[in-house]
Amino acid sequence: MARLPSHRLAALLLLLLVVVSPCHAAAAAAGGGPRATRPKAVAMPVGRDGATRQYVATFQQRTPRVAVKAVVDLSGGATLWVDCDAAAGYASSSYAGVPCGSKPCRLVESPSCSYIASCLGSPPSPACLNRTCTGHAENTVTSSVGRGNVVTDVLSLPTTFPSAPVRQGPLATSPAFLFTCGPTSLTQGLAAGATGMASLSRARLALPAQLAGTFRFSRKFALCLPSVDAGVVVFGDARYVFDGMDHSNSLLYTPLITRTTDRSSEYFISLKRVVVDDRAVPLNATLLDVGTKLSTVSPYTVLETSIHEAVTRAFAASMATAGIPRVPAVAPFELCYDGSKVESSAITGEPAVPVVFELYVQSEARSKVAPWMVSGANLMARADGGALCLAVVDGGAAPETPVVIGGHMMEEILLVFDLEKSRLGFSPNLGAFGLSCSKFRLG
Repeated sequence: MARLPSHRLAALLLLLLVVVSPCHAAAAAAGGGPRATRPKAVAMPVGRDGATRQYVATFQQRTPRVAVKAVVDLSGGATLWVDCDAAAGYASSSYAGVPCGSKPCRLVESPSCSYIASCLGSPPSPACLNRTCTGHAENTVTSSVGRGNVVTDVLSLPTTFPSAPVRQGPLATSPAFLFTCGPTSLTQGLAAGATGMASLSRARLALPAQLAGTFRFSRKFALCLPSVDAGVVVFGDARYVFDGMDHSNSLLYTPLITRTTDRSSEYFISLKRVVVDDRAVPLNATLLDVGTKLSTVSPYTVLETSIHEAVTRAFAASMATAGIPRVPAVAPFELCYDGSKVESSAITGEPAVPVVFELYVQSEARSKVAPWMVSGANLMARADGGALCLAVVDGGAAPETPVVIGGHMMEEILLVFDLEKSRLGFSPNLGAFGLSCSKFRLG
C-alpha cells in the first residue's frame, strides 16, 4: 500500500483533530468520563502586575500541563501568542504545526510558509517546524511585531471560580487550541513572568471565538479587572454572581461599533458626551464620532489634547475637588491634589470622591443614551509623593483614536462583551455594593 508523505499525514491528522475537537473537549471537561457534558462557561483568572499595571491571565497548556501567564489584550492580536522557544522552557508532547494552505492557516491570514534552514537536522520544536503556517505575533504594549509558527496544543481552563488547585478542580480542555509562537525578544516590556499575550479581540481565532467554537457556548465573555485582588475573564453562558448577588439582569448596554478605518477586531463604543457636576463638558463632537476604544494595555484613559484640556478644566472646578489643596503635577498626570486631604472609602479603601463624572454612551435604544458612572476609584489614581491625580492622560493633538478608555477606569466593573448581539454590558463599580471582582463565583 502506498504511504502518504509525512507532512501530508500530519496535515490529515491535524484536520481530523480540529473536526473532532469539540467532542474531545466535551469529554475532557469535568474529568473526561463518557457521560461528561460540555461546560456552559469557563474561567480564566486575572491578576494585576503592580510594576507595569498590566493585567496577567493564567491558564493551563501543553502535555504535561503547566501554568502559563499572558498579558490580557482586549483589542489587539489575531490569536493567543506565547514564547515557544525551548530555551524559554516550552516542552510538550501534544503540539502540532498548522499545515501551510490549510483552512486555519488561511484564517490567520498567514504571510508565508515556514521553511527554516536551521531547523533541518535539528529536533523539532513548536518554534522550529518546517512546512508550517506562520503568523504575526504582536506585543501591543510596546507596539512590536514578530513572526512565528502557528501551532496547536492542549489548553485547559477551570469551570469554577475561584479555581481549585489544578490537580483537584474540574477543567475543560481543548486538545488542539490554535496559537502563534512569538520570539523571546517579543516578551520584552511584558509583566514579570508573562510569556505572551492573551487576545480577547473579535478576531476569528482569538480566545472568545475559539473557546465558543470548541465548547459550543455563546460567543460572549465577561471581564472583571482587579484593582488589588483577583479578577477574572468568564467565557460562555454564566450568571454573574458576586458573593450571592446576581448582577446578570442589572447591566446597562451599549452597542459595540466597528470603525472602517481600523482593524475590525478592536472594541469601540459610541461616546456621546462627558458630564461633570451635571453639566456637559463642551467637546468637539466630530472627535467623539470617531468612536471610543476600550484597551487593557493602556493603564489610564487617554484623551486627545482639546478633550483632555476641557475635561481637566471642568473637573478642577467641580464640587468633588472643592477645598482640596492642589499639588504639582506628577507624570503622566496633569491635575493632582494632596492625597492626605482626601478621605478613603471605609469599604474599598479607595478615594471617597463624589461621583460627579459621567460618560454618556449610546444605549441599545438608538434615540437614548446610557450613563457610565465613573466612581472616585476609577477616576483618581495615587501617585508619587502622596498625590492623588485625575487619571486621564494627554494623548496629543492628532491621535488615531481621540478617546481610549484604559484599564484603570474599567477596574472592579463587570463588563460583558456579547459578540453575538454586538453589545457591551456594564455595571457600576462593584465597590458601591461592597463587592469586588474577587467575589465572583462560578460553578
